[in-house]
Formats: sequence, structure tokens, C-alpha cells
Amino acid sequence: MNQEKLMTILLEPKVTEKSTLIGEDHNQYVFKVTKNATKPEIKQAVELMFAGAEVVAVQVANVKGKKKMFARRSGQRVGWKKAYVKLKPGFDIDFING
Repeated sequence: MNQEKLMTILLEPKVTEKSTLIGEDHNQYVFKVTKNATKPEIKQAVELMFAGAEVVAVQVANVKGKKKMFARRSGQRVGWKKAYVKLKPGFDIDFING
């Protein structure tokens, strides 16, 4: 796989209460990824971006955009894709120190 494409797959880590609990309990991390990303591409991207990480499994969820009112008009926010990445025991991702 092209490394330039892999570098653009992971958009941002999703750090919330739920993702923190999942990370502590199950050694999983949550990322916002591009809409057309596949599980093997996400796995390769995580292993490329975080050199010390070995991925066991990837789960993907499509998040629908919320319906909102924009100045008396109804509209909808853009949907996005979320990836749950499970690492092998003993491996960790440190977002603060790179």
C-alpha cells in the first residue's frame, strides 16, 4: 500500500470518556478515519503512524450526521467513520509524546 495514502487515512484520535474507558479496559483506541478507509488500510496506517503498535483487530462504525436547524431551515451535519483499533497486549499508543 502507498505510504502517502496510509498517512491520510487517520484523521484524528477521538478522546472521550467512552473511548478512554474502552482503552483502559480492552486496550482499544478510537480514531476518526476517512469515509473510504477499509479495515486492512486502517490496520496498516496505525502500525505505520505509531511504530511501536501491533494491531490485533479493527472494528468500523459509520456515524450518521445529526439533524439540525440552520437559521429556520432544517439540515444535516456530515456523517463520518469511526474505527476501534485493538492492540496486542503489552503495546500502547502515546498521543502526547508522539
